[in-house]
Amino acid sequence: MATRTEREQRGIQSVEVGGQLLLALAHHGRPMALKDLAREAGMVPAKAHPYLVSFGKLGLIAQDDASGRYGLGPLALQLGLISLQQFDPVRLATPLLRELAQMLGHTVAIAVWGNRGATIVRIEEAPSAVHVNMRHGTVMSLRGTASGMLFAAHLPRATVLAALADEHASELRQRGQSVPAKLKAPVDAAFDAELAQIRERGLSRATDAAVPGVSAMSAPVFDDAGAMVLSLTAIGPTAIFDSHFDGAVATALRSAAQEVSQRLGARVD
Repeated sequence: MATRTEREQRGIQSVEVGGQLLLALAHHGRPMALKDLAREAGMVPAKAHPYLVSFGKLGLIAQDDASGRYGLGPLALQLGLISLQQFDPVRLATPLLRELAQMLGHTVAIAVWGNRGATIVRIEEAPSAVHVNMRHGTVMSLRGTASGMLFAAHLPRATVLAALADEHASELRQRGQSVPAKLKAPVDAAFDAELAQIRERGLSRATDAAVPGVSAMSAPVFDDAGAMVLSLTAIGPTAIFDSHFDGAVATALRSAAQEVSQRLGARVD
């Protein structure tokens, strides 16, 4: 006699087999011919066709009359939109913080773009926490912080320039200097080159920048439209912080960020 757990986990094999066709379409993101779709799902066209007919009746699949290719149908699109409405990026990412902090031995934080810039909204301290001047609501500079640089690399240019100008104005006021009426953002070729490298690597890092002896690394989370919605950032003592782009911290942050991005509908290579 099957146990309760076995009964709860028992599924319908034919549904799981047919679901491979839906997964193949979602993975490729474009309409596909029957033979190509069947091959990607690991079955012959004759076996795939009945599933596609049934999925078509439900609205999960739609066939183009002109090309004969199969794509996702109206019901699949509706389900996708409903799913996205239910998923809040910060809520999805928050449960990963504790696991990351324990795994890496460093403090991990979530930052979102607020009205004053990249703003820390969640923090999970490591077992041996690094005491830095960071708490919920802390706004990270667009220069010299991993979170700030990451947002600068992925936000629209106009948004970045406006934020940089505001930061520069604040710095001038703190030094007791006057702020010009038409203050331009302090951007140079080196800054733009650094942002390009961040986009290429998919990560940003800061070593002994904002706080001497403290390093950080950030990975971006994207939504279904390809817009960056938050950063996952690890922070720790420079002496023991693995700042290599192929190191343990980078690998863990990339994996977690991709997991959240996928759940938000982003396409992850």
